[in-house]
Parts: sequence; structure tokens; C-alpha cells
Amino acid sequence: MSDELFYSTASLLRRIISEDFPEKVSVVLIGGVMPPKQPNTGLFVGLNKGHVVTKKELAPRPSDRKGKTSKRIHLVRNLIREVAGFAPYEKRITELLKVGKDKRALKVAKRKLGTHKRAKKKREEMSNVLRKMRSAGGGEKKK
Repeated sequence: MSDELFYSTASLLRRIISEDFPEKVSVVLIGGVMPPKQPNTGLFVGLNKGHVVTKKELAPRPSDRKGKTSKRIHLVRNLIREVAGFAPYEKRITELLKVGKDKRALKVAKRKLGTHKRAKKKREEMSNVLRKMRSAGGGEKKK
């Protein structure tokens, strides 16, 4: 009973909470998060064996900024959106969202954009636009 093996954190926690917890337990985390590594002791034997080193502080790499839109790009996109308005499929998505058909709006977006991920992003963007229009007092309709 003391060498029992737990395969999930949930079953382990259930046992801990029920206070029927043996002294010696082997735990296997499946898909869990590893605890942070303890610093090395400088000895070549033991649990935290290894040479003591200070972690080198690296300069930020250009690849760390990948995907982040700059202020300039953000302003340009907002200006284009203001001048050009919405595409017909975007108008249809907003109408579907107004009625409360979120799932149908996602299907329309997926059909036009090709991937589920892009469709979810577009639906979120259109719902944000609707939210802003409602908070601004209905918004003006363009012809």
C-alpha cells in the first residue's frame, strides 16, 4: 500500500485531502508541470550536483518581437479601416453577431478565410467592433 503509484495529480490530491495518505509515495506527472530546478551545489554527487554557474543575461532577439504590431502599423490599419469600411462578408458577420448567431458567424468567417483559427480571430475582432459601436452610441452607418 505504501508503494502505490499515482498516475494523475487529481487522484493524488484526492488522497491527500482524504488524509489517507501513506508516508512513501511515488508520483508520476502525466502532462503536468515540472517543479523549478534547484540551484547546483557545486558538488559532483547528490541531488543538485553540478558546477555552479551564473545565468548569462542575453540581449533581446529580433525573433522575440515577431508577430507584434508596431504603433505605426496599428495606426495605418485603423486609418484604412476608417476610410474603406468593412468587406461584405465582415458586414454579414456583424449582422449575425447582432442577432446572436455566433456559431453561424464563425462558419461564415471560416468559409471566407480558410482556417478555424483565422475565423475565430475575425469573429472576435467583429464582436469588439460591435462592442465599441454600442459603447459609442450606436455608431454611424456608411452607405
